[in-house]
Amino acid sequence: ENADSQKTAFLLRKAWTLYSVTPLSGFRRARLRDYARLLGAFIAAERQKGLAVEVGAELDIKVALSSLADLRGSELDEAALLVQLSSRSQASSRSSEDKPVWLGWFCSVFGDDLSENVPEYFTCLPLFLAHGAESYTSLVGSWFQKTFDCCFRRLAISPLNLSWMVAMWAGCKLDRAASAVELVFSVPRLSQPLDISYAIHPEDAKALWDTVQKTPGEITQEEVDVFMDCLYAHFHRHFKIHLSAAKLVKVSTAVASAHCDGIVKILHSQYLPGVLMLLTELAISQIQ
Repeated sequence: ENADSQKTAFLLRKAWTLYSVTPLSGFRRARLRDYARLLGAFIAAERQKGLAVEVGAELDIKVALSSLADLRGSELDEAALLVQLSSRSQASSRSSEDKPVWLGWFCSVFGDDLSENVPEYFTCLPLFLAHGAESYTSLVGSWFQKTFDCCFRRLAISPLNLSWMVAMWAGCKLDRAASAVELVFSVPRLSQPLDISYAIHPEDAKALWDTVQKTPGEITQEEVDVFMDCLYAHFHRHFKIHLSAAKLVKVSTAVASAHCDGIVKILHSQYLPGVLMLLTELAISQIQ
């Protein structure tokens, strides 16, 4: 377990921008080195405004593609695919380490709903997470779309899904002191933007969820609604403000944080598979 957590430790505590990706046509796991060279040449050519770049030539951006076999929910899922861009410093010696400038990864955690319904020559990795400059995300996305006939779309998170996330994550048991559960609301139809931040002690949030949840391990929409209504009622009792009239835009817990714009930060390795399963489900629902 420690070895697995070390392999995925770099995924934690980074702000990832979410995308949904349609199945990749003709993708071959055995050709990752070839793909890395081709992607590197494409990025170099685009940055040099269309000048031809020889594939395999020494470039200032190094591209590496690798598999993360541990990041999947079942044997039916494809292993996650990691894309790393590193900057080569011209001044430093060849022995010096390359500096990472951008990370992206494709994954599918319990993505059976999608993989069961596509032909064999398609590879299903519906969730893509990017960390780094948007210009690199655009270049990598363009190359994958042209090469594998797939489509990238930003994955937003609705207030309904945010409420599910905060209910699920607030109920998680943690082996260390947890940070506060925080909900951020945006108040509509004002001349100046106004956000309301609502923080709840993690033990209080878990105690509330434990009283609401009827069957451990199962969650229903009714339970999520009751949980949120209790939080709203408590806030109204103290501040006379109806949060239900505002828009939930961000949730933060000790497990993870998520913003409605589709930006997620995963904080706890123990719950990494569960968070990715939920995000995979959202990505698949956007594709279907």
